[in-house]
Amino acid sequence: MLKIGIIGCGFIGCHICRVIDNGTVDVELYALFDSSEIKALELVASLKRYSPTYMKIEELLCSVDLVIESASQDAVRSIVPRALEAGCDVMILSVGALVDEELRTKLFKLAKQNNCKLYFPSGAVVGIDGINSASAAGISSITLTTRKPPSGLSGAPYIANMGIELEKIKKETVIFEGSASYAVKAFPANVNVAATISLAGIGFERTKVRVVADPTITRNVHEITVEGEFGKFFTRVENLPSPENPKTSYLAALSAVATLRKILNPIKVGT
Repeated sequence: MLKIGIIGCGFIGCHICRVIDNGTVDVELYALFDSSEIKALELVASLKRYSPTYMKIEELLCSVDLVIESASQDAVRSIVPRALEAGCDVMILSVGALVDEELRTKLFKLAKQNNCKLYFPSGAVVGIDGINSASAAGISSITLTTRKPPSGLSGAPYIANMGIELEKIKKETVIFEGSASYAVKAFPANVNVAATISLAGIGFERTKVRVVADPTITRNVHEITVEGEFGKFFTRVENLPSPENPKTSYLAALSAVATLRKILNPIKVGT
C-alpha cells in the first residue's frame, strides 16, 4: 500500500487526511509534518482509522512513497528538492513557487534523475485538461481573469506597493494586468492557479492575468480563455470558500484528493 507523508496541516492537508482516514482513498497515511507540532498532533488525535506519526522532515522523507506538500511556497523551495533526492514522488499544492525558473528547472531535473513523479493538481480552476490537450498542437494565447471581493485581495504585495485602498472600491475595477510570472509574485495568495495554468500551457511569460476587484460578488471567480490551432474555449468557476479557511477554495482541496485517486486508479479518464 502506498505510504503517504503530508507536509502542512492547514485546511487542505487536514482534508486529505480525513478523506484517507474515512477510507475514500486506499492509501496508508503514514506520517505528518507541520511547523506547529501541536497542530499536527491535534490532527492525529482527531483521526479514527489512522494514527500517522509526527516526524521531522529527514525521517519523513526516508519513510514514505509519496510526499504531499500543502504548506507553503517556502516548503516547496526547502523540502521538495530533498524529497526528490530521497526518491519520493511529490504532489505540490503551493505551485506558485515554480514561478522561479531556477527552482523549476532544478525540480524537473531532480525528478528525472531520481525517476520520481511530480504532481500538480488543478486547484481552484477548471480547464487544465483542455489546456493540456490544446498544447499537443499549438496555443496562441491564454488569459486568466480572477475576480474577487476587494477584501479578498488584502495583504497582497501588489496592493501595498501600489497604495490601493481596497475599501474605497465601489464598483468592478481591474487592478492588475500582466504576465503570470508577475502576477504570482504580486498576488501570491490569490492567483496560485496562474502557475498551474502556465505549467500546463505556454509558460509564465506568455500567460496573461487580469485581477478584478468586484464588491458585488461574494465568491472567488476564475475565468480562463484559451485560443490556438484547435479553436477557442472559455471556462468559468465560482468557488465557494472552504468550510474552515475562507482564503482557500474548497475545490482546491477536492482537486488534491482527485489527483491522489487518479494516481491509484488503473483506469484513467480524461486528459
